[in-house]
Amino acid sequence: MIFRLFFAAALFLTASLPGQAFETSATAAWVYDVTTHTVLMDKNGEEALPPASMSKLMTVEMLFQALKDGRVQMDTSFGVSAEAMKFTDLNGSTMFLQRNDRPTVSDLIQGMVVNSGNDACTVVAEGLEGSEAEFAKKMNERAKVLGLENSTFANSSGWPDPGQRMSMKDLGLLSVHLITTYPDLYPVFSQTEFNYKNRAPANANNRNPLLALGIGADGLKTGHTEEAGFGMVGSVKQGERRIVFAISGMASAEERSKEAENIANWAFRQFALKTVAKAGSEVAQAEVFLGEAPSVALVPAEDLRLLIPAGAAEAVQAEVSYTSPIKAPVLKGTKLAELLVHLPDMPDRRIDLVAGADVGAGGFMTRLKAAAQKLQADYLGDKTGADTAGEKAPAT
Repeated sequence: MIFRLFFAAALFLTASLPGQAFETSATAAWVYDVTTHTVLMDKNGEEALPPASMSKLMTVEMLFQALKDGRVQMDTSFGVSAEAMKFTDLNGSTMFLQRNDRPTVSDLIQGMVVNSGNDACTVVAEGLEGSEAEFAKKMNERAKVLGLENSTFANSSGWPDPGQRMSMKDLGLLSVHLITTYPDLYPVFSQTEFNYKNRAPANANNRNPLLALGIGADGLKTGHTEEAGFGMVGSVKQGERRIVFAISGMASAEERSKEAENIANWAFRQFALKTVAKAGSEVAQAEVFLGEAPSVALVPAEDLRLLIPAGAAEAVQAEVSYTSPIKAPVLKGTKLAELLVHLPDMPDRRIDLVAGADVGAGGFMTRLKAAAQKLQADYLGDKTGADTAGEKAPAT
């Protein structure tokens, strides 16, 4: 049978100020606390939308993966095709490459991230896969591997195309992947300036509006087209916590900047990181059948840290569930139960609980006592049944 124990988790927590809901002006938004793997906001987060230059993150990831695999090095150079040059005439953002240039991988990473260079993306696509079309095919294959369920790619740059779509959730998950998988390469996203061969000082500055605010922002990418509006994927780290967010559909660069800062402030000020239970600390007791001890402590294998909405500590509830009876012997560290924590207006969290100690099998007297208890229970059950059978219903 499944045994459940309900209790209030508020005993573990400290009081805090009342939290406030955040209403974003973005048409789609996804906000994620990386430290605790908690989704803080999801507004149309899985809707496939035109991503504009934010989809350059996928091209960057493909190049980072090529570096990790050893297929290219930072000083590997690529040629510049006429296809890559077309964005100058189209008034797309560029790093101002020319046909006789031989930009290195290092140049191109900075050109894509800092300058949002469409020309840099095309050079990377052709350099890695031979053509834009083949690279887009590989982007779609890579997206499936990374679990991006609402993303399709038609080009490397995010240039408007009906086949170029990403959800805000996918952009957020891709950003977390970049941060955690390529920690040695990720710092380029906080670089504020890159001017390839001193060709365009006016276009040298990173468009990320949060980098200059001193709030711990260190990435990732802005985007804008007429179809998509103004969007941004951002990451901010303060203390132990890091958040990632993706927003789309703002009407101006100013609104995008304001909304990005407001979301970052809300995510850090309206949620608190709490240690609900220490590793090895007893959360509950579970009965042990035929054991040398009648019960065993249920403990988390590691510190249980949760993100709690401000002012909601008293509303946190939890339950422990396990399959009873637990039969001896029991080895310390064996998973026995699950702790389900209910957080107001947030997804439930499930945490494994393990045995806090060894419980050996009981000896002869333990088995004898259990047998006697079973006989007594069976006898009482039979007697109750007989008494009930002897009763007659009242006449009507």
